[in-house]
Amino acid sequence: MTARAQPNHVDTQMLDSTGRQRVVIEGVRPEIDCGRFPIKRVVGEPVEVEADIFTDGHDLISAVLLYRHAEDEDWAEVPLVPLVNDRWRGEFVVTRLGRYHYAIRAWVDHFKTWHHGLQRKLEASQDVSIDLLIGADLIDAAADRAQQEDQSRLRAAAAALRADIQPAERAQIALDPELAALVARYPDTRFATLYDKGLTVVVEPERARFSTWYEMFPRSASPDPGRPGTLRDVEARLPYIAEMGFDVLYLPPIHPIGRTKRKGRNNSVVAEPGDPGSPWAIGAEEGGHKDVHPELGTLDDLRRLVQRARDFGIDVALDLAYQASPDHPYVREHPEWFRWRPDGTIQYAENPPKKYEDIYPFDFESEAWRELWEELASIARFWIEQGIRIFRVDNPHTKPFAFWEWFIDSIKRDYPEVIFLSEAFTRPKVMYRLAKLGFSQSYTYFAWRTTKHELIDYFTELTQTDVHDYFRPNLWPNTPDILTEQLQHGGRPTFMSRLVLAATLGASYGIYGPPFELMEHVAVAPGKEEYLNSEKYEIRHWDIDRADSLRPFIARVNRIRREHRALQSNRSLQFHRIDNDQILAYSKVAPGEDSIVVVVNLDPHYTQSGWLELPLERFGLDPDQPYQVHDLLTDAYYLWQGAWNYVELNPSRVPAHILRVKRRLRTERDFEYFM
Repeated sequence: MTARAQPNHVDTQMLDSTGRQRVVIEGVRPEIDCGRFPIKRVVGEPVEVEADIFTDGHDLISAVLLYRHAEDEDWAEVPLVPLVNDRWRGEFVVTRLGRYHYAIRAWVDHFKTWHHGLQRKLEASQDVSIDLLIGADLIDAAADRAQQEDQSRLRAAAAALRADIQPAERAQIALDPELAALVARYPDTRFATLYDKGLTVVVEPERARFSTWYEMFPRSASPDPGRPGTLRDVEARLPYIAEMGFDVLYLPPIHPIGRTKRKGRNNSVVAEPGDPGSPWAIGAEEGGHKDVHPELGTLDDLRRLVQRARDFGIDVALDLAYQASPDHPYVREHPEWFRWRPDGTIQYAENPPKKYEDIYPFDFESEAWRELWEELASIARFWIEQGIRIFRVDNPHTKPFAFWEWFIDSIKRDYPEVIFLSEAFTRPKVMYRLAKLGFSQSYTYFAWRTTKHELIDYFTELTQTDVHDYFRPNLWPNTPDILTEQLQHGGRPTFMSRLVLAATLGASYGIYGPPFELMEHVAVAPGKEEYLNSEKYEIRHWDIDRADSLRPFIARVNRIRREHRALQSNRSLQFHRIDNDQILAYSKVAPGEDSIVVVVNLDPHYTQSGWLELPLERFGLDPDQPYQVHDLLTDAYYLWQGAWNYVELNPSRVPAHILRVKRRLRTERDFEYFM
């Protein structure tokens, strides 16, 4: 099938638009807002498509799934197969970055209907002489549509059905499976129904689905107390980050920082001499969004860091914070990009009663909005040219949706491998809209989902509904802005359990370090989620070699993630019953591999136990045979049998199990673990 119509639509000129289109297509999945937004996949993933497809009467129908990459002209097709109750399914695999388009075509299949009726009549010992002649006409019609070499075979079959031989011989020819397959290659689609709402798939790199992020402030990377860190110091920290198993290193803004209204320590409105200011107050005499803070180094240092990080299997991610300090060159050169108040001053950022006088938001309703959009896009393009392919976008929900749709689409047209993480802690519909508009990954409410009920409800929504097709969660137990009450008071067990939850509930997660591995937990004030002595406002020195660091535990968890494919996606997540509200249990599976069951004690203070029920059929287990589970965190082995088994977790030791379920005991030697 060839189409040269609009780039995201099947050529409808080939279809008869009269009332002879009898097939109905509805209930198509996946489909986001009637095709208004694309679904998301990564290279190598299947796109499974289902639809309700039916017609009037008793005629049989055929249906195909059409798909093509946006750069291709020809459509490929795969057959849809019937399930139950007029539900059909098919799939194709996306193999290239960029956009794919897909549609469904279905028609009344007269040959299939005839073939089925012929079988029924023969079974009832009815006369089929006329039916064979009807079949011959249908085969001749297929021959008219066939290629030359198949045409002769079809003509011969049609002639055989009209030949003066016994009906039984002709019926045997008519029911030949090879003949049916040949006719199916040349269907009569004159009156086919086409379901095409511009359905689209955005295909991104695998890291968009599975990634492990580590956030750190370069200015606090110095090994020497009293000396600010540099990008070279970050480079020296790469072995440490790689050893823990992270593959994305995210740096907060690395640009010059404004001096006007600079914030002091602990968010003080008055800065003392030597206070470095907030990295998000971007812009000074030294430059703006396309410059590196001189104290951190140079563009060459950044390029070197990017290349050296790749040697460790790490991608460097930069922050896109679209705002300006009062000292930013934009304020002088483009005052029309800002909102002016009646007193002749520029409107600073605020969320009453909070004031952020060191930051000026851009005015997206300015008469010069087109020029503003182009400049903001040029910032991303500049850093892409330096080798950056991942961006964490600061507060995208405070900028127009239309801007983000245009911005992401324009960047991805030239750089389909670029990944954007949305840092929008806001209302659910806003977060979902941003994901639909093109953000590859999104921050979530995970930090504040702490009870068993909350976690089950939230992650069921994220992974088992249509949300899964466009919203990829990236789970963070902490950020420079978020030190939850749970982390403040739960001690080491809470840091460990929240890490396991983040790393196994989600295929992508991140931590803000070194505060996380060093279990920094003191808030600036009771009831606040801000860190005391926050790195956002001062330079810190971290003893990353501290004996009590969670570094080895983090490394083990991340190694488990890398070695077990089940943990590298979200769709297979399933929660399991356990008779204790302080214990959460769930599993993930990958076809053809051993499965992973995770059990987490949500109580940081007391040992909790319970009976866990596993659906044995999910794991391919025989209810009458014992099976082995291997705790990948502690290297302990347990022999289980049946659906119900006992678990007990002491938070002062390890508050979680990550269990590899072996489908069966392979040899008698496996029993040695239990002797």
